[in-house]
Amino acid sequence: MKLNVVGHRKWWFTLSGCLMVPAILSILFFGFNFGIDFTGGTILDLAFKQPVTVAQVRDALKEDGLQTSVIQLTGHVENEAGTDVMIRTKNLSASESNAVIQHMDSKLGNAEVKRTETVGAVIGSEVTQHTLLNVVLSLAALIAYVSFRFEYRIAMSAIIAICHDIIMVLGVFAFFHLEVDASFLAAILTVLGYSMNESIVIFDRIRENLRTHKKTDTYEVLANDSIKQSIHRSLYTLTTVLFATGSLYFFGGDTTKNFALVMLIGFISGAYSSICVATSLWVTWHEYSGRRNGSSRIHESSPAKTIKA
Repeated sequence: MKLNVVGHRKWWFTLSGCLMVPAILSILFFGFNFGIDFTGGTILDLAFKQPVTVAQVRDALKEDGLQTSVIQLTGHVENEAGTDVMIRTKNLSASESNAVIQHMDSKLGNAEVKRTETVGAVIGSEVTQHTLLNVVLSLAALIAYVSFRFEYRIAMSAIIAICHDIIMVLGVFAFFHLEVDASFLAAILTVLGYSMNESIVIFDRIRENLRTHKKTDTYEVLANDSIKQSIHRSLYTLTTVLFATGSLYFFGGDTTKNFALVMLIGFISGAYSSICVATSLWVTWHEYSGRRNGSSRIHESSPAKTIKA
């Protein structure tokens, strides 16, 4: 079976452009719905007369649209139920807090309010800046390492694919105004690692094939053959992680849905960008350099000198 992924790279670039532009516009115009980890919130400490479960409390909060709040059972817990409950949610006014308590009373029985207070953000602006700085430094380290281990064109193509995946996730969350919390950052870093790994698997196959391929072949032929040899591994990996994250999204609790959604979008985008975008960018870059040098074949550009074994 002949696989011509890179030969359709204009379609991949067009598709990615059609997805990236709305994503970037959503980020610029809609912004993000930061959760209580970034903005602070309200703590409600309640004591019920009868034991309640976290699921019951979460269900009671749906009427107020607070089902994604952080709910903890404090004190004595037996069979996943307890009488003391602490709820951490977004900033609530006094009237909103009273309304929540009244709804809890009507659905779960009378509750004694032990404490109501407003708390600051767990992830302050300084921590956020440090996180972003660490991500940038990590990307720079990846570029340096991959450039040393392979070549700078591979490093830049892989990094562009990673940025493609992260922007896709950010665009979806901005457009649908989904909550961004601490778990979101953890999921983004997971997507970053997955996307880089998928790209390196394919480029490593390309590097190995440089030793055995016909020196008269074009980079497009080399890339397509390498994708064909590694695509089954990529699809098996994608299927496995989608099964796990899909189960977490559809059958997990409300607090894990956004965490799982980030990985669902990121893993699908990561597999696509690694196979279709990163390799296409690499081939296009080599062909552009070849035209400038008056050559387009593998042996004419001597890639073995730049791609280290």
